[in-house]
Amino acid sequence: MPIADCRLPILASLLFAVAAVAQESPAPTALPTPEESSSVSPTPEESPSFSPTPEPSPSPSAAPSRSVRISFLPPPLEGTISLGIYDGNGTLVRVLHQQAELNKITIGADALVTEWDGKNDDDEDLPAGKYRAHGYLVGQFKLEDIGEATPPPVENEPPTSVKVRLMPNPLANNKRSVIDLVVGFDSDGSYLKTIDDLPLFMLSETPNLIRASITKKSEKSVDVWQDDGTSIRQFRISNVDKMMAFDCGEFELK
Repeated sequence: MPIADCRLPILASLLFAVAAVAQESPAPTALPTPEESSSVSPTPEESPSFSPTPEPSPSPSAAPSRSVRISFLPPPLEGTISLGIYDGNGTLVRVLHQQAELNKITIGADALVTEWDGKNDDDEDLPAGKYRAHGYLVGQFKLEDIGEATPPPVENEPPTSVKVRLMPNPLANNKRSVIDLVVGFDSDGSYLKTIDDLPLFMLSETPNLIRASITKKSEKSVDVWQDDGTSIRQFRISNVDKMMAFDCGEFELK
């Protein structure tokens, strides 16, 4: 199995849990008396005929695993993880984790560990080649439901994305990177995502949205309008600058 690791070490604890399952013996079944046996014994004409049960044919050998083990060092910030797999062209091909709590990801010897099965979001096998994993640790955003609102005037049509400057990741010695945020929505509701489609933060569980837009309120907050065809609702998300980017490097899928 190929291994993709972030380049900086971390000391973390490895937790083990052991569970034991006890099975109860079945209760004994009472045997019929001779009289009962004779009274229910079928005659030769009534005796059922049994055909031997065919042995199941051996299943073909399973295809070799294409699983890639990815370990990464989360930035030192309280929040959730969104992690994506990108192909050689920088296109997002798989959302590996979406707003995941850190304690829901396996703790390895010196980093958090996850696995990718070599498939895209449609459960299709991807071709062999070089891929990259990177993502964001999303801090404690503040979501405010402002309520029903009038959309911005047409002449001030909001842009499709807003630029947000992130916190520098001290473990990567990088500068404050800038990312473009947009609003996405599906049958489950609306969410903030990067311009390359990696979901970062759930906004609402409103179904059947027909459109959504985003504007920048300040350096640390954005406003979102979403329309379900009957009303327009406005949300404000603060602390959007409380994010750090991290990268797990390049690896090869066989």
